[in-house]
Amino acid sequence: MAHPKRKSSHQRTAKRRTHDFAAVPTLSTCSNCGATTMYHRVCPQCGYYRGRQIIVKDDK
Repeated sequence: MAHPKRKSSHQRTAKRRTHDFAAVPTLSTCSNCGATTMYHRVCPQCGYYRGRQIIVKDDK
């Protein structure tokens, strides 16, 4: 197994980890109710996806 001969510097470690961050999800607005939803997901407020009702929500 490979074994490092020298200690990795903080700068080199930071360069390697520049891409290790959480991505911000892309948001869109629901065409039916206007709520903010994630792309390619059913709207949690009204249950519509791409103009069709997928989940029947009861109004309480």
